[in-house]
Amino acid sequence: MAQEKIRVAVGGQGRSGYGIHCDYLRNDTDRFDIVAAADQQPERREDAEVDFSAKTYDDWRPMLEEGGFDLFINALPSPLHVDASIEALNRGFHVVSEKPMARTVADFDRIVEAAEKNNRLLLPFQNKRLQPYFDKIQEVIASGVLGKIVHIRSSSSGFKRRWDWQTRQDLSAGNLLNTGPHPVDQALCLFGWDRTPEVFCRMACENPFDGDAENHVTVTLYDPERIAPQIDIDISSLTLFTNPDPYSISGTHGGLVGGTKKLTWRYFDPETAPKHDMWLWSIDRSYVKEDLNWIEETWSIEDEPESTKAGADRFYDNVFDVLQNGAEPLIKPEQSRKQVAVMEECHKQNPLPTKPQSLQPRL
Repeated sequence: MAQEKIRVAVGGQGRSGYGIHCDYLRNDTDRFDIVAAADQQPERREDAEVDFSAKTYDDWRPMLEEGGFDLFINALPSPLHVDASIEALNRGFHVVSEKPMARTVADFDRIVEAAEKNNRLLLPFQNKRLQPYFDKIQEVIASGVLGKIVHIRSSSSGFKRRWDWQTRQDLSAGNLLNTGPHPVDQALCLFGWDRTPEVFCRMACENPFDGDAENHVTVTLYDPERIAPQIDIDISSLTLFTNPDPYSISGTHGGLVGGTKKLTWRYFDPETAPKHDMWLWSIDRSYVKEDLNWIEETWSIEDEPESTKAGADRFYDNVFDVLQNGAEPLIKPEQSRKQVAVMEECHKQNPLPTKPQSLQPRL
């Protein structure tokens, strides 16, 4: 028997709401039906009416009041994420929330409380966790060939001057809240969900225009017990000469480098490696040296079968399975809570001065 479609309402028709969520859902009409969309800009509402035959609203509040759908996708501007998610859950809708879900753990817990009180599902949208290259990174680490993982470097940097709302603190912006949820989420996966990291962070606001949020940030996650690896994350808009390998992973038996399209890892077998006695003095006045039999392997996105799914595809496959068949969510709220805690601590360590803003959006 065919399963019923999930009726969807989308708050926000910008880069994420229209360009990511609706772009996927419009092509999955057997399982999802975009029945409503809200956006302040009339041209965006017209696009939703024409492209999805959705009923449109110039404000998300009356859309939630009127209802007529099952799932609310919260792709509104960041300052509205908490209030809109809570309102939707209180009105009985399941919620997919864009990042950042909240600026503080206290606000995040308010959303979770609303979900539990109303027996609704809160589904964090972490599409970058669901990419083939990240699956492969986790697979290689789990295989043990790299030994104990000691250090991971993750870079999401480049050079870009910005003059949009994503440079304003009053709009919950900055590199960490905008880009950061993706690398921080991945970092916490690699750190281990069973452990809670200590956080060290440094931020700088060097925007050339009127923005007052950070455009350079480095985050270090570390384990005082040294069980989990140290993970360094940089998210800078001031890096002109970028490293071609977004990931660099160091282990006791080898390492891995690469990114979304290609990974290379090299390791030795400790069982067949030479055994050495400790030197008390240098021999022949030289440093120790040895030849290890390195094994090198590679992965390329081109190696994946055409049927491989990633990002929004995998996320919404899971959303449908969760809502219709009671499956386990791939992205769990308690995991996103840890991400919010890391980013909240980063901001606590780096209070930046604010600037008065002459232009105020209608939220």
